Amino acid sequence: MTEDNANTGAPTGGVPDAGPGRVRVVLVDDHRMFRTGVQAEIGETARTGVEVVGEAADVDQAVTVITATRPEVVLLDVHLPGGGGVEVLRRCAPLMSAAENPVRFLALSVSDAAEDVIGVIRGGARGYVTKTITGADLVNSVFRVQEGDAVFSPRLAGFVLDAFASTDAPPVDEDLDRLTQREREVLRLIARGYAYKEIAKQLFISVKTVESHVSAVLRKLQLSNRHELTRWATARRLV
Repeated sequence: MTEDNANTGAPTGGVPDAGPGRVRVVLVDDHRMFRTGVQAEIGETARTGVEVVGEAADVDQAVTVITATRPEVVLLDVHLPGGGGVEVLRRCAPLMSAAENPVRFLALSVSDAAEDVIGVIRGGARGYVTKTITGADLVNSVFRVQEGDAVFSPRLAGFVLDAFASTDAPPVDEDLDRLTQREREVLRLIARGYAYKEIAKQLFISVKTVESHVSAVLRKLQLSNRHELTRWATARRLV
């Protein structure tokens, strides 16, 4: 259950033109207060050129709003109820590859974990910035992504270079690939020391479901307990 309903801002006829010097944006984040803050910071269209045309708090809402509004840019959180930002990217792949009016994604997250950065870039996002970014820099990043540029917070660019700039293919972690997106989210939170109740609240699932995911992760990784799981995750820089 998400905290609020999506604001679809659905167009009444086709895909509207943002106009010269403007960009239409959808905000996807499961924290209403954060979305409100971003809206206040960048959404004053006359001043910034950014028009916020929709909001969403989970994966299903995000896909619905993005499909309805067809924005130029989506500001996408990485950790969302329903499968995370990677799932939004997967389900919106046809919109990203459209010959006309492609939808471009810019990850905006509190996380600076290498796995999160690489995951959404592999999924098709054009960039990744952290929530410490200033309003002015975020507006600039949105316009750059609209124009087709790749945008990263300085430290995060190194993760992408390490994973993609080499002529060699990035190494495949077969153990990690056995896990579903939700299992990876639970794994990361367990490794960070979260209690089951805290994980359940953050992911909008029941404690019993968290326990089931943890059992599945332990089984797939052939680990015995959460302490071994934490060491495993830390060794792979997933925490």
